[in-house]
Order: sequence, then C-alpha cells, then structure tokens
Amino acid sequence: MDNFFSQERLLVIAPHADDETIGCGGLIARVKAAGGQAFVQVLTVGDLDHYDGKDHLVAGNTRESELAEAMTVLNVDDWEILIKDSDLHLRLDHIPRRDLINLFERDSRLAIDNIRPTMIAIPAPSFNQDHEAVYKAAITACRPHLATLKPFQRLVLVADSPQLAWNPHAFKPNFYVDISDCLNLKLEAFSKHVSQQRPSPHMGSLEALRLLAEWRGREISVGAAEAYDCLRFVI
Repeated sequence: MDNFFSQERLLVIAPHADDETIGCGGLIARVKAAGGQAFVQVLTVGDLDHYDGKDHLVAGNTRESELAEAMTVLNVDDWEILIKDSDLHLRLDHIPRRDLINLFERDSRLAIDNIRPTMIAIPAPSFNQDHEAVYKAAITACRPHLATLKPFQRLVLVADSPQLAWNPHAFKPNFYVDISDCLNLKLEAFSKHVSQQRPSPHMGSLEALRLLAEWRGREISVGAAEAYDCLRFVI
C-alpha cells in the first residue's frame, strides 16, 4: 500500500481547523511517509464561543497558529485557509454553493485545477451546517469528468469523525487506512489545536479520537485505523 501512496497527491478539504486532523491525520501521515504529497484546505477558523467552560472567545489568529503547528507535525506540502471573514464561520450554508465549488475547483491557491490531486478527502454531512455545506459543494467539485478537460480524482473519500455518532444517517465505512504506526503522530497533530480540546469523555477530546481510531482498527483487526466512505475508486 505504501507503493500506492507514494504516487498520490492528496487534497484534504476541511470545514474548520482541526477537522483535517480528526478525519484524515493518519491518511496524511501515511501518504507523506510513503513519499506522496499532501495538501490541506480549511474553509474557516473564525472566532467562536464554545460550551467549554472557558470565559473567553478564541481568536481566529490563535486557531490559525494552531493549524500551522498541526500542519508542521503532519509535514504537509502546503495548506491554506480559504475564508478569513470570521462572520462566515459556522455560516458557510449562507454562501451560494456555486461560490464554494469555484473555490475548490479553480479560485483558490490549492484549487483542484492548480494542484491536480489524485485523491480527495472531504467531510461527511452532519448536524454541523458548515460540514453539510462543504460536503455538498465538494461532491460537485469531484463530479466525474473527462480527464482531458478537467482534473479527475481516482479516489474520493468521505472522512469519519466522532461527531457522526449524533447523526440521523449512520456512517457506514467501506474503506479503511491502517494507522497503527502513525496514531501517535495524528494525536500529536490534534493536540496542537489547543483551543479545540475538550475534557474526556467529550467527543471532542483527544481520548475520544484515540478510542475512535482503536475501534475502527478493531473492525479490520489492526491496532488503529481511519475509516472512510469511498465514493469512487478507479484503478
């Protein structure tokens, strides 16, 4: 499988800073360890008043700094934040879908047209309206097309997350990545998102992410894994 990853250019599209690591930190690590390339697009970082027991707002520049540290841990080739307007954080569903699609396809620095990824990982739809909006736009951006006219991704994956347990539609993975050897690296990257850490047993805790990886690993009889819903896999 490392030979496969060595030829890949992975693009991870994440609604918010930390979603990229929660869903795909292990996949990023596997691709990079094999000699492939990995790129990350985060839609927003924003300011947000969490139900976290803290009495302050988390500034967007704090979250951007945390993201930079996480990306350094994962050794990605490049990353970017697409929308710096904090008023649009948790309001991506107010942006016309066509505008989001354009960001993914052509209008951003790491757009599909520019980096020509061979595989893309996107968020699953959930109770979070930003995740829903990004999922729907990314699905359109990844639509089948003539490779002579538009970059075509052979592999399109929908990423797992602890929050999907609270979802009217069960997440049913059919594609697994063994991350037994890089689980600690994934957890280290997630730990850089200090402002997003929640105490255990919160589903946003470091412990919850570790338990999810170990549970997904048990589903395929390995120490730890990331699970995905594979929408397309062309050999």
